[in-house]
Order: sequence, then C-alpha cells, then structure tokens
Amino acid sequence: MSILVVGSVAFDALQTPFGKIDRCLGGSATYFSVAASYFTEVELVAVVGEDFTDEDARIFEGRKINLDSLQRVAGAKTFFWSGEYGYDLNVAKTRDTQLNVFADFKPQLNDRQRHPDVLFLANIDPDLQYEVLQQTERPRLVALDTMNYWISSKRDSLERIFGAVDLIIINEAEVRQFTKEANLVKACRQILDLGAQTLVVKRGEYGVLMITKDAIFAAPAYPLENVFDPTGAGDTFAGGVLGYLASRAEVHDRELRRAIIFGSVLASFTVEKFSLDRLREISLRDIHERYQDFRALTHFDDFGAD
Repeated sequence: MSILVVGSVAFDALQTPFGKIDRCLGGSATYFSVAASYFTEVELVAVVGEDFTDEDARIFEGRKINLDSLQRVAGAKTFFWSGEYGYDLNVAKTRDTQLNVFADFKPQLNDRQRHPDVLFLANIDPDLQYEVLQQTERPRLVALDTMNYWISSKRDSLERIFGAVDLIIINEAEVRQFTKEANLVKACRQILDLGAQTLVVKRGEYGVLMITKDAIFAAPAYPLENVFDPTGAGDTFAGGVLGYLASRAEVHDRELRRAIIFGSVLASFTVEKFSLDRLREISLRDIHERYQDFRALTHFDDFGAD
C-alpha cells in the first residue's frame, strides 16, 4: 500500500517563548511524508527552489519516500513562512508569507501516480486539490486538509472538494468558521452532509474529535511536560493517521480510532523540538511505545458501579 501526497515543501522562520530559528524545514507535505513513512511508502509531489539543498533533502533519506516528483525550479526560491507563538501555543501569528515557486505550482501526475491506494491533498488551493483528484483513478481513500484562508476566499470550491473526498482533517476553528455553528457536533454534521464519510477535528491541546455518520470518537492530546514548537503538528498528525490507514487492508471504525491515536502520538513527538528535529530522532519502536502509553492513559475498567 502507498500514499500519494500533494502539498508544500517549505522553509520556516519561527519564534516561540522557548527559542527562535531563522531558517528550518517546514511545509505540509514535508511533515506529512515523514510521519506517514513510518507505516507505508509515500510518493511526494511538491516544488522547491534552487535554495533547497542536498542537506535539506536529507530529511527524506532512508525513509520510504519517493522524491521523483519533487520538482526543483532553477533561479527561484522555495515557499517561505515566518510565524510567532506566544504562551498560547494553539495560536500562530503569521509574520511573513512568500509563495515563491509555490505560486505557480500546477502538479501533473504521471501514469503511476494516477493510481494511488491513498491520496492526501494537503493544505493547498481547493481548486488545485480538485484538479489533482480528477487526474487520479479513484483511490481507495481520499483525504484532505485546508485552512481559514480558503474558507474565507474560496468557500464554493471547498464545498465541491468536501463532497468529493472520504476524509476531512481540519481544526476546530475552521469547522466553526465554515459552518457559523456554535455547537461543534452540529457543525461537523453539516460538513458531513456535503458528502464526506469522516470528519477529524484537530483541537490542539484538547485532543481530537472524530465524527462519522454513525459514530463519535474523542481522544485527548498526549500530555507533555515540554511543548517547544507546535508548527507542523497538524500535518504530522495527518501523516500518522493516513500512514497507518494505508497499511491496513480495510478502513473501518476500529482502524480509524487506532489511526487517530497513532496520529496523535506522532504529533506529540513533533512539538518537542523545532521543525522536524524530533522526527529525525525517533524510531517505529518509539512510536509503538508511546502508543501503548496512550492506551494506558485512556483505558479504564467498568467495576459495575451503581
């Protein structure tokens, strides 16, 4: 089984209450690919500039990530984002965004990429997401992420792509912005009515809520003493979720719940250091050990209380 991901490979400049870095790897497809590669093979479709060096590309080395469609554009710069966090690490303040090569990103899939088992449409223009989906022979599972900018600027396009995918992964603020509904469960139902089967709502330090047409599942965030940098946590979460699901023969409620926990585990590692530095260090064994810790955290016995 394999995943095709279309999204951004970028550079970030970050400042949190715990440190500052002027240039580090970022981008939705970068975090997603590294996280998903712990479970399955990943085909990465993205674009970078000539400032993206061989040293930068080493984050993908030794992993099950195919870079044949990581396009390099001579004489251009890689997508760049600069952000700042206060002590409320759920809120990022954007200081600068430079689209650079990403402004003209128009992915064209090759014959092999037109038949993915799982397709993840990372946070890009919803019209572009739809164009990519139309280039594929219907994958077993199609999922996407989006952001507040597209909700405010391309709502009709978002409604179209929401109705064409199986799984939507977005954060709580985006759910409320899209629906104008105060009650989160009602808001999720409104989005599911557009056609998707499953909605996964990222709630930061409050965990994750998953809603399908038949069930609701909630999981807490993994409790950490040190949260250093939340950048990329949501994309890492998505990579863990989709990577695990791609490794399973079927996607059903039990596997979706396990996938949520694996995604949460991967995200919990990401926030412990800047950029992808923590993901560089961990092994699949580390992931499974924290998964078991997560199970112990959420398990309880029914002692037959009155």
